[in-house]
Amino acid sequence: MTEQIRAAGLAAQYALQVDHVASEAATPRTTTPAMPMMKEQMETTAPTATPIADHRVTIEDDATPIVRLIGRTLRDAVQQRHAPYAFGSYSGSVAVRSHATPQAATVTFADDAVTVTGGVFAPTDATVVVDLDARFTSVAMEGDAEIADWLLRALQVPQPEWRTAAARFWEITRDVRGIPDVLVAVASGPDGREEARFGAGTNVYRVVGTPDVLAGLFTGSDFLFTALARGLRVQGTLAQLSAMTAASWKARFDV
Repeated sequence: MTEQIRAAGLAAQYALQVDHVASEAATPRTTTPAMPMMKEQMETTAPTATPIADHRVTIEDDATPIVRLIGRTLRDAVQQRHAPYAFGSYSGSVAVRSHATPQAATVTFADDAVTVTGGVFAPTDATVVVDLDARFTSVAMEGDAEIADWLLRALQVPQPEWRTAAARFWEITRDVRGIPDVLVAVASGPDGREEARFGAGTNVYRVVGTPDVLAGLFTGSDFLFTALARGLRVQGTLAQLSAMTAASWKARFDV
């Protein structure tokens, strides 16, 4: 099911989510938020890795959603120094296909750069089939196992601390029309509840979830309605939900 269909299917649950959050009696502990800081198999080569700061991740103009998602995720991998030895260590290409939709992209590694383009129009060294709604979980793989496995590991970037992710989300979505004046994020886990508050004003939107669910939402690893399906609870108006949906798309696809 695509993200658009999921959005339509889950929107009806929103009012119930709101009522549930509003009725909770527990008072969260407030903490200071952290600031953001197959085709015919082809030959692959593995030259000496270069410093991670030199790596470039580029996407084509007018990119499709899957291209934007892969590009944004690989940039996050570079920034977090995730799988640092793999960037610059391979020359080759991998086809990435959605397990549930016709979406596909080609990831090409060459000259210490990674390029992501839409579709698969030529033979590649490997093909990976992934669940785009489950943080690139592998469904199938064929071809060069080494380069395919590396790409999958690079795409499965560890989630940052949820308050750090929330601070960055708040920073990059300030220009989204209708975004609430205040975002309140409440993490609920085995050690209790913690709250982080961003912004000032009377127009407040509240989200409650586990640290992993919150981090997934704020980094764009998960779309808003995917997070709702995983237990995220929200409190706000339908107009705020619309603005937060746009903010979720911005974080997810870097648009």
